[in-house]
Amino acid sequence: MTQHAWTPASRPGIVPLRPLGFGTILGRSFTALRHNPRVLLGFALVVQAIGALVATAVLVAVGVLTFSRLASLQPGSDDFETVMAGSVALLGVIGVVVTIAATALAVIVQGVVVAEVTHAVVAEKLTLGRLWRRIRPVAWRLVGYGLLATLSILLGAAAVFGVFFLLTTVAGTAGFLLALPVALGAFVLSLWLTTKLMLVPAVIVVERAGIRRAIVRSWTLIRGRFWVGLGVTFIISASFGALAQVVSVPLSIASLGVTTIVTPTGETDTSAVIAFLIGSAATQLVIFLLQCVSLIVSATAATLVYVDCRMRHEGLDLDLLRYVEERDAGAASPADPYTLHIGRRLDRRWTPPAWPPPATSPPRPAWPPPASPPAAHVDPAWPPPAPVAAPAPAAARDDTPSPTRWTPPGAGPS
Repeated sequence: MTQHAWTPASRPGIVPLRPLGFGTILGRSFTALRHNPRVLLGFALVVQAIGALVATAVLVAVGVLTFSRLASLQPGSDDFETVMAGSVALLGVIGVVVTIAATALAVIVQGVVVAEVTHAVVAEKLTLGRLWRRIRPVAWRLVGYGLLATLSILLGAAAVFGVFFLLTTVAGTAGFLLALPVALGAFVLSLWLTTKLMLVPAVIVVERAGIRRAIVRSWTLIRGRFWVGLGVTFIISASFGALAQVVSVPLSIASLGVTTIVTPTGETDTSAVIAFLIGSAATQLVIFLLQCVSLIVSATAATLVYVDCRMRHEGLDLDLLRYVEERDAGAASPADPYTLHIGRRLDRRWTPPAWPPPATSPPRPAWPPPASPPAAHVDPAWPPPAPVAAPAPAAARDDTPSPTRWTPPGAGPS
């Protein structure tokens, strides 16, 4: 008799292994952070803090170096105005470069979140070292895509601002009214492009794709789930934006109140400056923390949309179920389910069978069956038998006596 070894039930992941609905993606995007908060939130805070400190240090250093030259010039002179304009322009360029670099670091955080979420789907929790080893081969691709996306956004914003400024300057109020549809159209276009390309980091990390192929894959996979991706992104962004305002406004008011208490006469002294700086720093710290959490939640939502799209288009849920079963059954190194059938087409739509059936199929018998005509009555005696001929009389023989005729008395001989 065959003995079957007992295996425990598979551990549930952060989402069910089936195509996901809008509510599941949105809800699990907020709760997935609890699966591995030390790695995700800790890494995001460290990377974002380093980026913010470096950016601030660079901007302060450039500002001090450029504006310090104004101390030796006479205010209002031509040289003073020229140096002022050059300093402002240089500071603006440095600010753009720093913004692009900070965005590149944010893309690295998104890559770590993608690697963590794809493992959390199958109930696996990795350390930061293993997550980094997974994204290290494609880190420069992530940085390149981040730089390309940020540069495109800046060029698009500059073009819209230039059109807006030109129309307003040339046509005044009429130009302003003409520029409003342009700005609205640019906003709608940015939402559309952002949603179509929201899966690019996930494709780069999971499929080891290049930037161009990742853009094409994201553009293709999101078909049929565009409104889900747009809705999830919009709700998350609006939620954290409103939360940042709710938190920052009371903190700013509290900072002003502390400053008023410290200096009730309105005189500017060291205590007032310190109180203002502490209040501003606390406000910025809370906003910075919210931005880090928002980045993690947004990247989690994009990853879950990627998993859902592949489940619907390529049957990824079947590969994930097989992987979980093999892993829990004790397989040494089961194949990565995310790279098994990339690009497979799986049509889950049910189509009713054609009716009437095609000519090649046997015809369907009619029901109820048609009534058969009554059988004709057959007389077993019909047709009548042929008449049987009477036997011929036998020939008279000489020795045959003739019949005796009776003659009444008195009659003469005949």
